[in-house]
Amino acid sequence: MTRLTDDRYVTSRAADAEIADAALPTRRIVGVDVARCLALLGMMATHILPGVDADGQGVPLAQQIAGGRSAALFATLAGVSLALVTGRTTPWRGRALAAARMSVIARACVIAVIGLVLGALDSGVAVILVYYAVLFVLAIPFLGLGWKPLAWLAVLWAVVAPVLSHLVRPQLPAPTYVSTSLEQVFLDPVNLAVTLLVNGYYPAGLWLSYIFAGLAVGRLALDQTRVAVGLVTVGAILAAGAWAASWLLVHGLGGYEVLERTIPPRAVGFRDGLDIALVHGLYGTTPTTSWWWLTISAPHSTTPFDLLHTIGTALLVLGVALLAGRLAPGVLGVIFAAGSMTLTLYTLHVLALASEIGPERGSIQLYAVHAAAAVAFGAVWRMALGQGLLERVAATAGQAASVAVSATAPRPVSR
Repeated sequence: MTRLTDDRYVTSRAADAEIADAALPTRRIVGVDVARCLALLGMMATHILPGVDADGQGVPLAQQIAGGRSAALFATLAGVSLALVTGRTTPWRGRALAAARMSVIARACVIAVIGLVLGALDSGVAVILVYYAVLFVLAIPFLGLGWKPLAWLAVLWAVVAPVLSHLVRPQLPAPTYVSTSLEQVFLDPVNLAVTLLVNGYYPAGLWLSYIFAGLAVGRLALDQTRVAVGLVTVGAILAAGAWAASWLLVHGLGGYEVLERTIPPRAVGFRDGLDIALVHGLYGTTPTTSWWWLTISAPHSTTPFDLLHTIGTALLVLGVALLAGRLAPGVLGVIFAAGSMTLTLYTLHVLALASEIGPERGSIQLYAVHAAAAVAFGAVWRMALGQGLLERVAATAGQAASVAVSATAPRPVSR
């Protein structure tokens, strides 16, 4: 009978235990689900409600609140989720981290396929899912970091990446503003890659700052009140500071006049004028005709001030949601259960818009139908069946990839 005495056997068994834990559902933090639900409802508002008043002279309040911020919250929470499934406050190491990385790749593939299918539909929505999947993959090298380096990376990336983008975008193909689709994968893969990474509606190469911020937050003890209060405080200061600095540069130090003179002919997003564009937002990037464009904080402009402001608002919302979740976790866990299945509900939302089911597009009635349906569906499904349908598909793929790493890892030698 062979006796295993090598210390490597003990190490291997510990790693196997960690990998097994990685494949299991983690204990849910209700506040995170509340924040995800708010992000989903905000994105629905920007998809359905008018972005500009009928006379083109103003931006409705819903767009002013949700425009850019809801998508940024969605992306930041993606980083939080990655931290929660890779060790929470203590990042995994070794084989456990390798298994988690493969799991993330598998989940990203599922999300990308869903996004490519939805992108082929005539929904009128710039589908975020393929960009979201790319963000997951880009995050993989950083999953083993703690909260401090991740926090510094978030700030550094938010400042430096838009500058680099401003330099390289004039040399790149024209951006594709429509949703990414499976057809583009085969017919125009280079432009698709450039769109996804640099100049699309949600340029993942720049939005990585949201992932870093979310990963940093997810490495904190989110069940502690002081952490939630800290997120509210830091988020409010960051959001207000970035917005105020941008306003001063644009309206107080002469930037506005330069921007007016340097709007490119036929530029997308400026049909109703510069004032409306600065409030309503752009399409993922700014013109490169002047460095002053990097001083604006308009939604979806992806400038340093836009990124820092929306990271701040995401932290603020998450902090408030965490505090609320501690007060009434049972009730809020049901009311905001839609936040535990945003992939499923986002997909149903886009499918419904493409099929033109319900009241007229742009009406408050249609938004009410989508929002109420999402909240009700989430609550009922969560209580009856638990995990969302597409979340279950992605989780199954991730678990299979994780187990594959464990099965193919070198085994200790018996002696």
